Amino acid sequence: MADMYTAQDPTTQYPRPPFPPQQQGAPGDIHKMDPAPDHGEKTYIGKGRLPGRKALITGADSGIGRAVAIAYAREGADVALSYLAAEQEQAEEVAELIRAEGRTAVLLPGDLQEESVNNEVVAKAVDELGGLDILVINAGTMPTVDSIDDFETKTLDAVVKTNIYPLFWLTKAASPHLKPGAAIITTSSVQGFDPSPSLAEYAVSKAGIANWTRATAQQLIERGIRVNGVAPGPIWTPLQPAFVPNEKIEEFGSQTPIGRAGQPVELAPAFVFLASQESSYIVGETIAVTGGMPVT
Repeated sequence: MADMYTAQDPTTQYPRPPFPPQQQGAPGDIHKMDPAPDHGEKTYIGKGRLPGRKALITGADSGIGRAVAIAYAREGADVALSYLAAEQEQAEEVAELIRAEGRTAVLLPGDLQEESVNNEVVAKAVDELGGLDILVINAGTMPTVDSIDDFETKTLDAVVKTNIYPLFWLTKAASPHLKPGAAIITTSSVQGFDPSPSLAEYAVSKAGIANWTRATAQQLIERGIRVNGVAPGPIWTPLQPAFVPNEKIEEFGSQTPIGRAGQPVELAPAFVFLASQESSYIVGETIAVTGGMPVT
């Protein structure tokens, strides 16, 4: 089994395409994916880099959010998990892994397309964790629309309400509770810098996240709060079988110089680094974790 510390060839560290054809309904289920994604359940080993921190992570039931939640707990943080109610079973699995590390896990189901839910999620996280030091804004949606002829306003509305609005709602709700040394981390994408034709709506939102990160970082650093982001490349998460057609699933990740899709656990160290005091002089940046795909 691959692990984080043994020197090995990264091009073969995880499965390479072709992948089996597979389709799911949104938001997707990690247990129906083939190959099974690695969120660090057995491969992430903590080093105590976030002792006693209190984190809120959105989209924390699966994919990148799940990997970040596991990593944060193993680095010494208590974690509040935000997710859709339909993803309750997967969220409870994450909570069990967090508690196995002796850390507190808080379950916060709800749809972040509603402003009131964002306020409630922050309030409950602060109340049950006893404060808030880290906010990871990660939840997202990724519809595929092949042609402008197929564009529908409702699709764009859903993307913006899911991927963009919570940046503002969550940060406004959380900011009174964040003290100097706190960190906010966003999830952009290589698509925000080098968009695919069929992902225009998604790509626009991810470019917006990167720009929001730069702008808000300048606002909040005066208060000692750092805002940064991570831009993943093609990562093997439920978004893929839920939104991407089979002909693209089969070769997913093959376009990268590394020759394969990334695994969620491979994103976790970047989120840990940006949350830790090790990154104290990094402000308003977006770290690319793309398997070699350029982000400019």
